[in-house]
Amino acid sequence: MPGKRTWVLAAAALASAALGAAAPPPTISLTRLACGDDPAPEDVSTFSDSFAYPHTQLRLTYSCYLIRHGDEYLLWDTGNPPGQPESGKASLLELLRALRLRPEQITYVGISHYHTDHTGQLKDFPAATLLIGAGDWRALQGAGAPADFSAADAQLWRAPFVHWLREGGRLKTPEGDLDVFGDATVVMLATPGHTPGHHSLLVRLPRTGAVLLSGDLAHFAASYDHDQVPLWNTSRSETLASLDRFKQIAHNLQARVILQHDPGDIDKLPPFPQAAE
Repeated sequence: MPGKRTWVLAAAALASAALGAAAPPPTISLTRLACGDDPAPEDVSTFSDSFAYPHTQLRLTYSCYLIRHGDEYLLWDTGNPPGQPESGKASLLELLRALRLRPEQITYVGISHYHTDHTGQLKDFPAATLLIGAGDWRALQGAGAPADFSAADAQLWRAPFVHWLREGGRLKTPEGDLDVFGDATVVMLATPGHTPGHHSLLVRLPRTGAVLLSGDLAHFAASYDHDQVPLWNTSRSETLASLDRFKQIAHNLQARVILQHDPGDIDKLPPFPQAAE
C-alpha cells in the first residue's frame, strides 16, 4: 500500500497537470476605426452652457473602436451613415474586411449613446448583441423624442435601432456598469448626463494598460479639462458627476484617456490596421 509521501506526490502531480492544462488568458486588443471627420471647422459655442467658447470653431473627428477578446469582438460606436460629408472614406464593413472579419463575427455592438453620429452603421450588424444604457433604451422606446432631439428628428434617430426595437435583436440594457466579458477587462461605465443612459468604455490591455474611451462625456481637450457641459445635454448635474467619476478612474488606473471626437487623441492608439495590446 502506498505511503503518505506517495499520495502527496501524486496529488501534487495532478494539481500541476491541472494548472498546466488551464486555458491561457484571452488575447485582448484595441483598434481605432476611422469613422470620419468634419469637412471644415464647426462652431462649438454650444458645447458649453457657460459661454466658454464664443465664436470658437474646431474640426472634430468621429471614432469607432474594435475590441478583440479572444475569439469574440466588441464594436464600440458605429459613426455616421456612409455618404454624409462627415462620414469616413471607408465604411465599417470595409474596415472590418481589411482586418479579415465578417460582420457576423462581431459578438457585441456597444453604443455609448443614441446620437446618430454614433449609431449610423448599427444596422449592418443585426447578428450582434446590442449593448446600450437603460436610460437611452427607454428614450428610444418612448412615443416622442428625448429633450435633446426635435420631434421632426425622431424617426431619424430611431432608424438604426429598428432591428432591436421591432425585430427581436439580442439586447442588453445596463442601468449601471456592465462587465462585457465577465473578467473585468472590458467594462461599460455608466456616465449619464450627455444622454440619460450614456456610457464610456474601460479597456484593460495587457501591455498598454488601462484605456478609457469617452463616448461624448467630453468632446475635446479643453471641454474635458474644464468640465464644460454642452447646451443639449440632458442633465448638467449628472454630466458633472460623470466627469468627476471618469477622471477619478483615469487617475486611479493611470489610464490613457481618449476623447473620441478630439483629433489630437487619434495618435494615442496605433494607426489602422495596427492594434494596441
